[in-house]
Amino acid sequence: MDTLGVGLFLLIVMLILLSGGIWIAMTLAICGWVGQALFVSTQPGKNLFSAFWETNASWELAALPLFIWMGEILFRTKLSEEMFEGLRPWLNRVPGRLMHTTVLGCGIFGSVSGSSAATCATISKVALPELKKRGYNENLALGALATSGTLGILIPPSITMVVYAVAADASIIRIFLAGFIPSAILMALFMGYIAWWSIRNPSQVPAADPPSTFWEKIKKSGNLIPCSALIIFIVWVLVAGYATATECAAYGVFGSLAIAAYSRSLTWKNFWEGLMGTTRTSCMIMIILAGAAFLTKTMAFTGVPRELAEWVNSMNLSPFALIGCLVVVYLILGTALDGISMIVLTAAVVLPMIQKAGFDLIWFGIFIVLLVEIAEVTPPVGFNLFVLQNMTGKDSNTIAKASIPFFACLVVCILIITIFPDVVTILPDLVMGKDK
Repeated sequence: MDTLGVGLFLLIVMLILLSGGIWIAMTLAICGWVGQALFVSTQPGKNLFSAFWETNASWELAALPLFIWMGEILFRTKLSEEMFEGLRPWLNRVPGRLMHTTVLGCGIFGSVSGSSAATCATISKVALPELKKRGYNENLALGALATSGTLGILIPPSITMVVYAVAADASIIRIFLAGFIPSAILMALFMGYIAWWSIRNPSQVPAADPPSTFWEKIKKSGNLIPCSALIIFIVWVLVAGYATATECAAYGVFGSLAIAAYSRSLTWKNFWEGLMGTTRTSCMIMIILAGAAFLTKTMAFTGVPRELAEWVNSMNLSPFALIGCLVVVYLILGTALDGISMIVLTAAVVLPMIQKAGFDLIWFGIFIVLLVEIAEVTPPVGFNLFVLQNMTGKDSNTIAKASIPFFACLVVCILIITIFPDVVTILPDLVMGKDK
């Protein structure tokens, strides 16, 4: 069987296992094992052990359970409810009202966490119960959270951006600066769709509250001060270089515990429940990551990603036809690989093609991060879909269907930066000068 045939065979096996109700992490690991046992002369057991160990024995990954714990504390001590009460008067007259907090929350938190999974899990834990309690459409909220959670890898600092910068031998700071304007465009597209949907479906949006005076809004905004101060502090110590993302996560947990204790909403019961909720969610995410890492090893051994990239290179396409073809290739890879693996396994072949076609490597970095974002919500291995499935009990296909309009927003954002590449490069050029 040729290389692409192996990839197709493994994809079919994955779909069969998922449709049979096999756990997601087990499905990924089984596909990896089958691929290595049948098509590669290596030891699947040894590679399985190393993949699980290498994935979870990570200092950067330590930030994940800490940020999730921060979200659990905010959720279980009613601090999140106070935050929503503070936002309510300001969003009262905006179509979609509090539904916009899904995008705003993911955008703000994404600037701290640098992780799509942590952003999706934390904001979902806080926002979903509040929106459901207030009568907002659950499917719209699920779609918004699944896709807005991907802002964690587009808004700097981002682990995915760092991996790309290393692979492309590009400036990490320039890549970070290049992500700000596209992330703002993407947030505007998400919020624009929410507003449009709300205007089209007024019966599914809770009625507006009575108008508030400016001073009443200011008074209610006092509820935002504790959580806002915590988030601003975390962002500040990270941007100023005083702490790593993992250390910031620890500060976030300590700060949320301190705020909850000061407001007298922290009890031993909700402390323990939050800790157990964090353990369950973190273990779920980490074992899925480990299964995906093992499948990634299998893909690397079989050479499927490289074969796809070399096939594209052999076609001698025009620059924009090349970009279109790479979009298709990365969407296919996104059905079976996580974003970082997609970059690492294809960089050696794809980056020379991009340079030869005359594209800026900084621009291509943002382009590929947006494709990785799409991969996060593409079945069957859409990681944010798995996170929400395990948190809500909803089927991943249901969440994927709810995400389709926001998926389209991601595609529109890719079109914008392709047609107007200056929106990516203008900020790095202004701050650091043109890259020679």
